[in-house]
Order: sequence, then structure tokens, then C-alpha cells
Amino acid sequence: MRKIIVGAFVSLDGVMQAPGGPTEDPTQGFKYGGWFVPFFDPEFGEEVDALFKQKFDLLLGRKTYEIFAAHWPYAEGGPDDGIAKLFKEIRKYPVSRSGDVDTSWAATTLLRSVDDVKRLKQEAGPDLVTQGSTELVHALLAADLVDEIKVFTAPVLLGGGKKLFADGSAAHSYKLIGSRVSSSGIVIAHYQRAGDLAIGDTALENPSKAETARQDRMKREG
Repeated sequence: MRKIIVGAFVSLDGVMQAPGGPTEDPTQGFKYGGWFVPFFDPEFGEEVDALFKQKFDLLLGRKTYEIFAAHWPYAEGGPDDGIAKLFKEIRKYPVSRSGDVDTSWAATTLLRSVDDVKRLKQEAGPDLVTQGSTELVHALLAADLVDEIKVFTAPVLLGGGKKLFADGSAAHSYKLIGSRVSSSGIVIAHYQRAGDLAIGDTALENPSKAETARQDRMKREG
């Protein structure tokens, strides 16, 4: 069975929209495209290389797949030649409900639903790594399909935009298996799926009258 690994570049307020450039994804009026690029540093490069070091396939939402397909096939011979050639060789799985996707990029297989992703996850093969793909990541988290999350958090606030996490994720515990702070201030944290969500309670054994009244009020207010 394959693992699904979410790789995400995010701001302090959780935004992951258009980290790579102004034209990447200006939808919904987003005007800070390229916000992550000033933080590129050697440590960041090493961690990205580590993410792509093991055998993997790309699992992408339609919009991110289209961004990749319009860029990486034309980046060979440039400064990112290594990643361009890697992405050409590995299998790409764009997920699109409509199926309106140009799959002419080499080694591309279209998936139509999260159920298709579930079936693919059960098969033998390399791990499935996401990049961007906000809506797809939300759907994978809601379906409790995510095995690992590698988050690169840049020290900026963007005030709005498409976010890594949304309401509706399946409750589940993850454990931190690696962390690092880069020279430019990126906090890199690698989480791995752990057991069920644990619950604790710091309440007094015998609640005060004020606490009882507060709980009653909370119940009335819904």
C-alpha cells in the first residue's frame, strides 16, 4: 500500500496560495504571488531534495497540475533541470471531477475522484506526494487518507488566500518525526500519522458554581 505525503509551503496564517510567482494563481484577488521565493536558501533546497529523494509519484489537483504542466516540461536545461527531468519521468496523477484536463504531459494518468485515490493508495507502488492542490488536500484530509505532512512555514502573514487546512478534516493524531529551521527563517516540520486523537481534561474534579453556570450558559447558547 502506498503512503500519501502532503508537501506544503505555507505562511504563518496558513496560506499556501501561489508561493512561486505572481502569475501562478491570482484567483480570488490574491496579490502576493511569489511570497515564498525570497526565503529560498540552502537548507530549504536540502529538505525539498529529501522529499523527492525516495521513489514517488505526484498526486495533484487539476489547477496545480496545469501549473506544473505549463512550466516543468519547458524548464529542462535551465537552473531547475534536475527537477524538470525528474517530474518528466515520474507518473503524475491529476484529480479532476470534470475530467477536463490535458493529459499529454508524459506519464500522466487522470483520476476522477477521491475514491479513485483510495483505490490507487491500496495498490503497490511509490508513495504519492502532493504539491499545492489545496482543494485536493482538503478532500484527502477529510477522507483521513494523509499519512505524512511536510510543512515549510515562512515567517510572513498574508491576510487571506487558499489555506492548507480547512474545517472538515478527519480528527487524527500525527507525531513530529523531524524539524529544522533554515537560515532564512523557514520552519520545516515533518509529521507522520500516529494513533487516534487523544483527549485530556484539565477541569476541576468538583467544578465551582461559576464553572457550572458557565457550562449551562454555553448549552443555552448552543
